Amino acid sequence: MRKTTIIFFFSTLFTTTSFAQQKQDSTEFLNQQRLVDQSVKAPVFKIAPIIIPAVLIGYGFAAVHNNGALRQLDVSTKDELQEDHPLFAAHVDDYVQFAPALAVYGLNLAGIKGKHNLADATFLYATSAAIMGLSTHFVKQAEHRLRPNGSAYNSFPSGHTASAFAAAEFLKQEYKDVSPWYGYAGYFVATATGTLRMYNNKHWFSDVVAGAGFGIASTKISYFLYPYVRNLISKKKNRNFTLAPFHQNGANGLLLYGQF
Repeated sequence: MRKTTIIFFFSTLFTTTSFAQQKQDSTEFLNQQRLVDQSVKAPVFKIAPIIIPAVLIGYGFAAVHNNGALRQLDVSTKDELQEDHPLFAAHVDDYVQFAPALAVYGLNLAGIKGKHNLADATFLYATSAAIMGLSTHFVKQAEHRLRPNGSAYNSFPSGHTASAFAAAEFLKQEYKDVSPWYGYAGYFVATATGTLRMYNNKHWFSDVVAGAGFGIASTKISYFLYPYVRNLISKKKNRNFTLAPFHQNGANGLLLYGQF
């Protein structure tokens, strides 16, 4: 009877321990699985956010290749601005285009945190600026449009305006969950930048409209690509590589091996 009791005791203890270990292993597996699921979770593509920038860009291209009402609107806008302010030459637009992006850093330093930390926010803004810069550069070269002041054939689209609206959308994305007024302020500054480009006789109205579209689209694309790039970087950090010397069949060298 005593032997049976001891066997039953150890059997119960083993079963309880095994069950607890299995439960712990299952919990760890589920937690790891959640992390894996989060790391590979792709953003959901939505058509609505790109409608406005697509319309703005489409309008710009239509005006460039249209000799009717859209072209006339460009000319009449330019003539009216130059007639009212013929000596206007304020170059503040060279600097104010970056104001919305600088506001993100200023708000962070003031303790008002945005959607991402400063390192990730900087990566997002740099990606947006790269997309915007490359896209506007190649379109400028392809369209070869003369500026209204006749200074160069790189008028379409407005790079300053694209930069300002990319920064404004960046500010909006980072702080839209804090207050929509940050985004409104950024877009106000961006609109002022585009207006100044026309007052300075550097761009046509359609250049500015298209530039706004390119800027907004660049930042939206940056935020869409961000999870993919972030996951790729995370996976590379988890890869373990070892570099070791080897000697085989009279040959010496270095062997690199690891887990991909």
